[in-house]
Amino acid sequence: MKLRSGCPINLSVELLGDGWTMVIVRDIMFGNFRTYRELLTNSLEGIASNILADRLKSMVAEGLLTKAPDPDHKQRAIFSLTEKAIQLVPLIVQLGAWGRRHLPATEELSVRAQLLEESGPAIWEDFMDDLRALHLGAPGAAGRPLVIEQLQTAYEAKVAGG
Repeated sequence: MKLRSGCPINLSVELLGDGWTMVIVRDIMFGNFRTYRELLTNSLEGIASNILADRLKSMVAEGLLTKAPDPDHKQRAIFSLTEKAIQLVPLIVQLGAWGRRHLPATEELSVRAQLLEESGPAIWEDFMDDLRALHLGAPGAAGRPLVIEQLQTAYEAKVAGG
């Protein structure tokens, strides 16, 4: 990454503000889409294949993702969030909250953002711990439901008319 300045806001925007990086992080984080094909076919925004390939490559180079061969399929790779990417959870929660309040977001696609915002920082920490277990092999949640499952249940209930 070529740096324009040492300003932390500028540096963050240069890394995350390209229009696709945060969407890819979102899809890996909330959808658990881990392969190129899953990311390509499940993109709500319809990311182009060449852009996805370019972003994944740059996200690995910048330390937001790791790429490992899929043990079940020779030609497929598994992408995992790094700690650097997992620590984006509070930022993503705030982006979702702001977008929910100020932009024409749908109720179905807002339900996860609403749940995370209204539940507060404790659930963000639990979610980051869940992501660490899933992506980094850290010990899993003991005796509590996974946050990603709570978010998916809330989304499915909203889609079903709940």
